[in-house]
Amino acid sequence: MEAPTLLWLASALMLIAGFAGLVLPALPGVLLIFAGLVFAAWAEGFAYVGWGTISILAALTVAAYVIDFLAGLLGAKRFGAGKYGVMGAAIGTVIGLIFGLPGIIIGPFLGAVMGELYANKDLRAAGTAGFGVWIGMAIGIAARVAVAFVMVGVFLLARFV
Repeated sequence: MEAPTLLWLASALMLIAGFAGLVLPALPGVLLIFAGLVFAAWAEGFAYVGWGTISILAALTVAAYVIDFLAGLLGAKRFGAGKYGVMGAAIGTVIGLIFGLPGIIIGPFLGAVMGELYANKDLRAAGTAGFGVWIGMAIGIAARVAVAFVMVGVFLLARFV
């Protein structure tokens, strides 16, 4: 198999895994999309998509991670989670990965609630903090998806315009 064909194949696989990773926390979705786009540019010898575009895509990749982190943190904080709630949500996310999609959805909520209960908050306040984690996660996922489509759009504009 020729090198450009292998690069296109690697690009396609990374893009598919990247888009799956936008909603599955176990995969670094935006990073895989970035790598897939770089491989696509490389397959064409960077003739159409150059280093300026790659730099923009890299900045968007970093921005997606910053936005995602801030969305989760601000969602939890906005609904009253303290440091134990945020730490509990992080631990719940990791443990939830073991149980697949239900664990990914329920784990952060339960972790935040347990963290807040550990901090001696009442069940209502702990539940509200857990709900805030869900809201933050939803906003983070939406932001990752939006940035991923912007990245693909930037790539396509550079490639075809």
